[in-house]
Amino acid sequence: MARSSITMLMFLIISILAIANGSYLYPQFYDHSCPQAKDIVQSVVGKAVAKEARMAASLLRLHFHDCFVKGCDASILLDNSGSIISEKGSVPNRNSARGFEVIDQIKAALEKACPQTVSCADIMALAARDSTVLTGGPSWEVPLGRRDSLGASLSGSNQNIPAPNNTFQTILTKFKLKGLDIVDFVALSGSHTIGNARCTSFRQRLYNNTGNGRPDISLDQSYAAKLRQNCPRSGGDQNLFFLDPVSPTKFDNNYYKNLIAKKGLLSSDEILFTQNQQTMEFVKQYAANQELFFQQFAKSMVKMGNIAPLTGKSGQIRKICRKINS
Repeated sequence: MARSSITMLMFLIISILAIANGSYLYPQFYDHSCPQAKDIVQSVVGKAVAKEARMAASLLRLHFHDCFVKGCDASILLDNSGSIISEKGSVPNRNSARGFEVIDQIKAALEKACPQTVSCADIMALAARDSTVLTGGPSWEVPLGRRDSLGASLSGSNQNIPAPNNTFQTILTKFKLKGLDIVDFVALSGSHTIGNARCTSFRQRLYNNTGNGRPDISLDQSYAAKLRQNCPRSGGDQNLFFLDPVSPTKFDNNYYKNLIAKKGLLSSDEILFTQNQQTMEFVKQYAANQELFFQQFAKSMVKMGNIAPLTGKSGQIRKICRKINS
């Protein structure tokens, strides 16, 4: 009895501290209301990634694309409905964002165990962490307590998410507008150590980079020739290519080594090494020291997960992640 009283007291102290800090998010948020929440998420994500390795990158990206629009509030999961225009139809997400069925599976399992307790926003934050760990990357404690939005923002999705052909300054500005800095920019870009990109997202680098009809000189030309075999001048928009051809399903620091070798697939990747002295130094450091990259990636993921969450009585806990509660 005494032990449970002490546990409860610690839980209350943690809660009070979290509120005092203004964050409202803390890893123990579900310890009493749904103690098996983290295990349920991990189990479903584990099965999904075992079935399809690419799913790890998809779930990680889903969290990123959610947080950059109105904050980490699961707005990306909402389907079109009477009053909602879904973010799934935006340029960054259309024919690209995926993993929604896995989130549905996790939510269904959690609703069975703890009805209307765990938010879809928290599911995405946990799934992103678990996906990173499953592919060999770092782990971190995920602050929890986010609630789900009552709407979506198609315009926000189109405008706020960094695009593969954005300039260095545009991408950095998009990060800074969300409270992230240049270190976060370089570290979070390292998530491209896993996953795929479509031909349409880098084609201009292969054929007509600056409008002069020539390929991008910052792309290794033998690598470019290989890419052209399956990414023609027209057609094949949806053809997939590994973001990291060296170890495409392993979360490691090869992404940074590729940038130094002029083998960054997307323009938004390669510019980290070619257009700014500060980011070039970070790329070199992470290429030389995987542990340093892992430490910073974990820190930056927690920071990104803290972008404008809905807490307290704001928003709701959706019963089904694709629609707001009726």
